[in-house]
Amino acid sequence: MELSLAHPVLTAFMCGSLSGTCSTLLFQPLDLVKTRLQTLQGGTKPGSSQVGMVSVLLTVVRTERLLGLWKGVFPSFARTIPGVGIYFSTFYSLKQRFFPDGPPGALHAVLLGGGARTVAGVIMLPVTVIKTRFECGRYSYGSVAGALRSVCRTEGPGALFSGLMATLFRDVPFSALYVMFYSQTKAALPEEISSSSSAPLANFGCGILAGVLASLITQPADVVKTHVQVNPELRTLQAVRLIHQESGLRGFFRGAVPRCLRRTLMSAMAWTVYEHMMSNLGLKS
Repeated sequence: MELSLAHPVLTAFMCGSLSGTCSTLLFQPLDLVKTRLQTLQGGTKPGSSQVGMVSVLLTVVRTERLLGLWKGVFPSFARTIPGVGIYFSTFYSLKQRFFPDGPPGALHAVLLGGGARTVAGVIMLPVTVIKTRFECGRYSYGSVAGALRSVCRTEGPGALFSGLMATLFRDVPFSALYVMFYSQTKAALPEEISSSSSAPLANFGCGILAGVLASLITQPADVVKTHVQVNPELRTLQAVRLIHQESGLRGFFRGAVPRCLRRTLMSAMAWTVYEHMMSNLGLKS
């Protein structure tokens, strides 16, 4: 069956998965650098002035070669390809069910974005945990499947859901805020731009603005989530206290630059590709 003839929800899933594949491959190095910054330990004092995105980037290239920047890309694919598909298909289903007649308002956009991210986040959390461990450099897993088996055998299945609350506290507000900012800035565009051939570029610009705002607001939750998933013995409140003791309030914004770049560019690209594909297939996104 051709994609254009498939069920609209399945079409949304496939468009979302494709957009997630492209953005993950391009921006995986930023995610790896962000994770390394957030999990610095040992002789290097976290948050010190000499430790930054560039120094971590150069260290990875020097010790693990250029391809080391894509360490964890396969767990990222395992998480992002179905995860973004689930997110967009859930978003499409909720929008068609509750707001079928037009673009959602600000509050409705918050509910749509948060609801879709909750579903995708819970389903994909085990792979998110493995992805974070691959990127931090402390674990020597051979494959995603092997890592899942190892965690279940040595730590129990519950470890695959470590950081659930921290993940939801990060991802649900991010998605809710992103969709709200994105939909409202798009709605403010002049009609001649929205209906022109430059609309995808304008939408990408709206996505950049929305991504920067949503990323900065949710950065502390991302740092806490990373600590809990890398150190499964920690609970969310324990991780908050540990980060504050080690680095103060500054510690909650460690890795903000690479995360902001990655989340902003990935989200903007994913939404632009998704909406363009859905439009070409004659479906409202």
